Amino acid sequence: MRNGATLKFGGREFHSRLIVGTGKYPDYHTMQRALEASGAELVTVAVRRVNLDRTQESLLDYIDLKRYTLLPNTAGCYTAEEAVKYSRLAREVGMSEMVKLEVIGDQRTLFPDNEELLRATRILVKEGFIVLPYTNDDPVMAKKLEDAGAAVVMPLGAPIGSGLGIRNPHNILIILQSVQVPVIVDAGVGTASDAAIAMELGCDGVLMNTGIAGAKDPVMMAEAMRKAVEAGRQAYLAGRIPKKLYATASTTMEGMIE
Repeated sequence: MRNGATLKFGGREFHSRLIVGTGKYPDYHTMQRALEASGAELVTVAVRRVNLDRTQESLLDYIDLKRYTLLPNTAGCYTAEEAVKYSRLAREVGMSEMVKLEVIGDQRTLFPDNEELLRATRILVKEGFIVLPYTNDDPVMAKKLEDAGAAVVMPLGAPIGSGLGIRNPHNILIILQSVQVPVIVDAGVGTASDAAIAMELGCDGVLMNTGIAGAKDPVMMAEAMRKAVEAGRQAYLAGRIPKKLYATASTTMEGMIE
């Protein structure tokens, strides 16, 4: 699965492995240009923060739905009941049957409440949703989410909006070995090298918002992230050389003239 040319889950197929958010941009036009520069096909939108009354100006007016697939998210929800409610609302207004499921457990760190997350996942899967749960970098929870029917697992690289990069690559590797569904790193990516590292580990994709929207030049950063995801993916497929403690000559002595 991880050697495939495209990202596949829930009966969908995407050529871009970069998923981008729509919050925190200085204005909608900058967001539009950044989305284009990112090359993303899948765009996440916070259900609680978007005006769903289409008779008034809305974030959705600035997203070309012929070009991008919406991935509504339940950002700001602190219970399974809240997350399920907003997932249903998103589907009812025609946004998507897919949902990036967030159930936050702590207001300061924005770490997920995994007990509530697992409960919400089970409910939504039974209702026919394609669930992409945002979780911590816990291999045990990742496996439980897969067993509950999650189409993807999305472990954090670092706390939301922190820009700290991949804090625990070893746990991400264990998650990759523990589940069969796609693994998409979500949260904590601050710059292009962070995205490349996630992809070099073998992740199926990267989701980010603040790393692009909060940059001094969001459009340029979006392009950099696109290139980093592509380069990291190529490096993973190419297979890096093993790390060694001592030097190995790039030119052998064999056949050299003394």
